[in-house]
Amino acid sequence: MLKEFKKFIARGNVLDLAVGVIVGGAFSSIVTSLVNNIFTPIIGLILGGIDFSNLSITFRNTKIMYGAFIQSVIDFLIVAFCLFIVVKFVNRITTKKKKEAEVKETKSAELKTLEEIRDILKNDIQDK
Repeated sequence: MLKEFKKFIARGNVLDLAVGVIVGGAFSSIVTSLVNNIFTPIIGLILGGIDFSNLSITFRNTKIMYGAFIQSVIDFLIVAFCLFIVVKFVNRITTKKKKEAEVKETKSAELKTLEEIRDILKNDIQDK
């Protein structure tokens, strides 16, 4: 059982996943800092300094903090938008690299075909 576990852990997929989780956690702290320290104050300025986190309703000695929920939703939307922009940027870069590779492959295939035609024509001329 220990050997199977070692084999499972040593697989590339598990290691890739572990690296992804660690990098994702580090990236999450960067995005959270971006949201808390840059975007949220700007949104607060735009909305006239409204702080949703203190909004509440008291109902039978129970305080319902709906403002904290609104603030969490806003934070989520900002984080989701930031991640959307990052993923879109990364996809654009990888797509551009793939297109460049395809163009190189296409050129080399065309070049090979033209070389074959040239060689056939040379042989025909030499044979005559």
